[in-house]
Amino acid sequence: MLKEKFFDEIASKISDAIANSPAKDVEKNVRAMMSSAFTRMDLVTREEFEIQQEVLARGREKLAELEARIAELEAKLHANNPQDGL
Repeated sequence: MLKEKFFDEIASKISDAIANSPAKDVEKNVRAMMSSAFTRMDLVTREEFEIQQEVLARGREKLAELEARIAELEAKLHANNPQDGL
């Protein structure tokens, strides 16, 4: 138990030292630079990607339904007018 408390205190002191050191500023600057670079790359978020993926899947389903309906209507048309079909 004493060891756990000792390690917790050390971890806390290290965190405090880093928070008050230039390393924290470097981290903020690197994050800002990376964010700026990603913005220029015109990237999308995972959420935006998944939404577009769902929209595309629904579009494909609708296309398949419409293709099946067209095939059914063409079959009915050819059944009613067999001399017109090629």
